[in-house]
Amino acid sequence: QVQLVESGGGLVQAGGSLRLSCAASGRTSSVYGMAWFRQAPGKEREFVAGIRWSGGSTVYVDSVKGRFTISRDNAKNTVNLQMNSLKPEDTAVYYCAARKIPSGLTSISAYDDWGQGTQVTVSS
Repeated sequence: QVQLVESGGGLVQAGGSLRLSCAASGRTSSVYGMAWFRQAPGKEREFVAGIRWSGGSTVYVDSVKGRFTISRDNAKNTVNLQMNSLKPEDTAVYYCAARKIPSGLTSISAYDDWGQGTQVTVSS
């Protein structure tokens, strides 16, 4: 099992920036990839960005392309999400997740381990 702890959420005005971090511990050698998901009130949880642990290839949902950047630090077992030009519609609880299989990058069901979530609120 992999334990994940997110940090860095908060309140920011539209157009501002936040940086989320996710610290992984436990059986990190089993991790194939990691991702950030988010869930807004009354909405389903959705994929935001993902990164392959080895090689670092990335994928983003269209709505955040050009504004968000996912990165990883293998030595520190952390994954970060730099969020720029934030919009009110980015308001959500953001979750870090880890998966052990190559497939299902954007699928919730592919991820075995989840963090507790961190709130991001963007005011207009």
